[in-house]
Amino acid sequence: MGRMTFWGSATILRSAAFGLMTAAGLFLTQHGAEAAPKTAITVGMAIEPAGLDPTIAAPVAIGQVTWQNIFEGLTTIDKAGKVQPQLAESWQISEDGLTYTFKLRQGVKFHNGEAFDSSVAKFSIDRARGADSVNPQKRYFASIDTIETPDASTLVLKLKQPAGSLLYWLGWPSSVMVEPKSAADNKTTPIGTGPFKFSGWAKGSKVDLAKNPDYWNQAVSVKLDTAAFRFISDAQAQAAALKAGDVDAFPEFGAPELIKSFEGDKRLATVIGNTELKVVAGMNNTRKPFGDKKVRQALMMAVDRATVVEGAWSGFGTPIGSHYTPNDRGYKDLTGVYSYDPEKAKALLAEAGYPNGFTFTMKAPQMAYAQRTSQVLQAMFAEIGVTMNIETTEFPAKWVADVFKAGDYDMTIVAHAEPMDIDIYARDPYYFNYKNPAFNDVLKKVEATSDPAEQEALYGEAQTILANDAPALYLFVMPKLGVWDARVKGLWENEPIPSNVLTDVHWEE
Repeated sequence: MGRMTFWGSATILRSAAFGLMTAAGLFLTQHGAEAAPKTAITVGMAIEPAGLDPTIAAPVAIGQVTWQNIFEGLTTIDKAGKVQPQLAESWQISEDGLTYTFKLRQGVKFHNGEAFDSSVAKFSIDRARGADSVNPQKRYFASIDTIETPDASTLVLKLKQPAGSLLYWLGWPSSVMVEPKSAADNKTTPIGTGPFKFSGWAKGSKVDLAKNPDYWNQAVSVKLDTAAFRFISDAQAQAAALKAGDVDAFPEFGAPELIKSFEGDKRLATVIGNTELKVVAGMNNTRKPFGDKKVRQALMMAVDRATVVEGAWSGFGTPIGSHYTPNDRGYKDLTGVYSYDPEKAKALLAEAGYPNGFTFTMKAPQMAYAQRTSQVLQAMFAEIGVTMNIETTEFPAKWVADVFKAGDYDMTIVAHAEPMDIDIYARDPYYFNYKNPAFNDVLKKVEATSDPAEQEALYGEAQTILANDAPALYLFVMPKLGVWDARVKGLWENEPIPSNVLTDVHWEE
């Protein structure tokens, strides 16, 4: 609210004038305080994480609360998706690519007052790569042979073989630095080195953070004193909370069909950005008939991606032809490899021995995008004589147990959120059960070089192999649909890594 001033007439008695001035002073004091920039924010999220330690569990919601807010890594990923120094201020890589020497920042303290140094960094990495590690990205540390700490500010990683993506991996939520004494309790009371401290968790409702007054990075001016992550799963309730001002921001608004309902609301801004969320219908490549490449290719040709995007996500989304997004380096548009052609699809099915089609079950998580996409696919497959039954499978618990771990499914659908995760098709085991030695060799070559141009060419080869083999149906990339108070500045518009980084967030005066 703007500042208001009262002007008194010269004829007013001194006492009355004094009274008016006093009243005006009170008005100015009270409303001036209201007009001062806010230092608190409530951020909405659709999914509540089961724990708050991103180094022991995979769900992206953990990092969306804690990464870069509570926890930090040796490196970090910036809003453009680039690797930047963080707790390691610099590094040197040997010519053979087998020795990484990190110079660590000095004077960094954890929220409990304990110092960060090379011994802590070694502890964190050993914990992530150890025999009993449950780190969701444990494979990222597999190339490390030994870790040396010649002094408190020097960390040396000796590798078994080159790992061209190591600096990128070290910036991930799963690679954050943890303090040895408190690490075991990070699931419920996380302690890191970041600009915010954990201050409370009301299960089923919200997680509260408070500004870290002793934050090591003096170059950063953190404007927020407090932040709350509030969990609202229902899309209508999300919209109502935004309109009522109960939530200041929903960086990942979950209902594209409701986006138009915010039109005309000058208080709220709608921001559409990029993500890494690849919506993919995965097939069990070891189960009939999906072990037959022709069947998989026929199903891909039965899919009109533009109609899928319209039906599943109200037209918001970018069709893809492989397990890769337009944000990623070396991206190739491969949507034309198996473009929509139901007649060709029928012919290919007949060639594969299924002239009358077949019947199978789609295990679809309960999330709106998965249910809607499944219904669209069901209608498209019917056009080529294939019957798909839809079985709703509770995510994450039942889906993880039945599909991801047990591999007990025909087809499923999920949005893969990890950036640059094309390597999942080389993992054994992995729920697609896809095995292609030629594909695995290409990915090994990616890690064997640190030349960006060579890596990008190899990533192009990997995309092409998947587009041709179709171990999964590549559908579309979901956009980042952000809705927030127009005065809130500094939230990431794009999402090169799933996150809600609050470091630069502030209210416009």
